[in-house]
Amino acid sequence: MNYKQLGNTDMKISELSFGTWAMGSDWGNVSVEDAKQAIHYAINQGVNFFDTADVYGMGKSEQILGEVLKERTERIYIATKFGRKDDFTNPDNYTYEKVKKLCRK
Repeated sequence: MNYKQLGNTDMKISELSFGTWAMGSDWGNVSVEDAKQAIHYAINQGVNFFDTADVYGMGKSEQILGEVLKERTERIYIATKFGRKDDFTNPDNYTYEKVKKLCRK
């Protein structure tokens, strides 16, 4: 696997990332076991950057990713998105405290 430095940080990110939207089962049936196997396989191949969102299966993909990462010791980087549920339809609700609370969910 090839890695690139992320900006001015010390993070080395795999050139390939793993998108977890399909694991939320919004676009077909993906079993939890198949999803976990795919994540383990990706990590074993050197992938260390995962993309997820709170609306991928209404949190299902984040939950599955979290369960797998509890079993792993590698440094993993996660990009996530939020704002399509809860009270984020109004930009005035994008407060620091609200964002911090959602990151800790």
